[in-house]
Amino acid sequence: MKKLCDTISELASSILPDNGWPKLLSFMFQCVSSDSPKLQESTFLIFAQLTQYIGETLIPHIKHLHGVFLQCLTKSGSSDVRIAALGPVINFIQCFSSSGDRDRFQDLLPAMMTTLTEDLNGGQEATAQEALELLIELAGTETRFLRRQLVEVVGSMLQIAEADTLEEGTRHLAIEFMITLAEARERAPSMTRKLPQFISRLFCILLQMLLDVEDEPAWHTVENEDEDAGESSNYSVGQECLDRLAIALGGNTIVPVACEQLSAYLAAPEWQKHHDALIALAQIAKGCSKVAIFLEFVISLLVKFDCSTHHLFNMQISAFL
Repeated sequence: MKKLCDTISELASSILPDNGWPKLLSFMFQCVSSDSPKLQESTFLIFAQLTQYIGETLIPHIKHLHGVFLQCLTKSGSSDVRIAALGPVINFIQCFSSSGDRDRFQDLLPAMMTTLTEDLNGGQEATAQEALELLIELAGTETRFLRRQLVEVVGSMLQIAEADTLEEGTRHLAIEFMITLAEARERAPSMTRKLPQFISRLFCILLQMLLDVEDEPAWHTVENEDEDAGESSNYSVGQECLDRLAIALGGNTIVPVACEQLSAYLAAPEWQKHHDALIALAQIAKGCSKVAIFLEFVISLLVKFDCSTHHLFNMQISAFL
């Protein structure tokens, strides 16, 4: 079915702009209005590719398409149909040159998020991950489209990232969505900085991911060191995203949150939290190095702890300097 959809899309993208297949669109509109989920899904797969390649050709049909998308996203009982509909919706939003045209699709965003949450609540994480990947693309290219409903969208993503009952891949995609938003400074400057509790909650999530590290006594006696020993995918994602977040938002925004949370980790009795805090310091150093309060915080650690014998701290501070 998908190969056939690909074939139709390739042919249509070449000849539709010249009105070479006049009956195709009317047939596709009939299919998405039918009672067959398979026909609806197939048609949306075709629309997804057409909107990506020749979206401007479909703009005259924007009113009709909007109604079709809204109907399927809100009324369809098939998660496959709803996920298939997300593709053309997001591609369509990206192809508009006018903000007015994009705003016509604002009322679809709650339905798009509902599609995601219903799949997660139903245990369909594979399809939910497809939806997350599409939403990440939207966050990176049309960030302003999310602005009016940003609090609700980011709130949902934070809940997904915090849910330890979900698969790691699902949580990582929710985090990637938020990091992508933070990095979209040119398209929407300062948008994420104004969100209540966004930075603090996300920083906390990333710190907790760094705790996913193991230690084995046998590793301390091996001849060849493996620097990645004991590290999980959570740990790796946490490291990368702390670095990206600090660079994206800047030291003035990150440092107050970091100082508060890292101080609590360093005061805790668990070695994992000490390790976590020191790794986090190195990861955010590039984005925070020009902020005086951050330098003061690092120096206070030197005074508070006997760090001259702390190999990990020395390595991290050397990298920072």
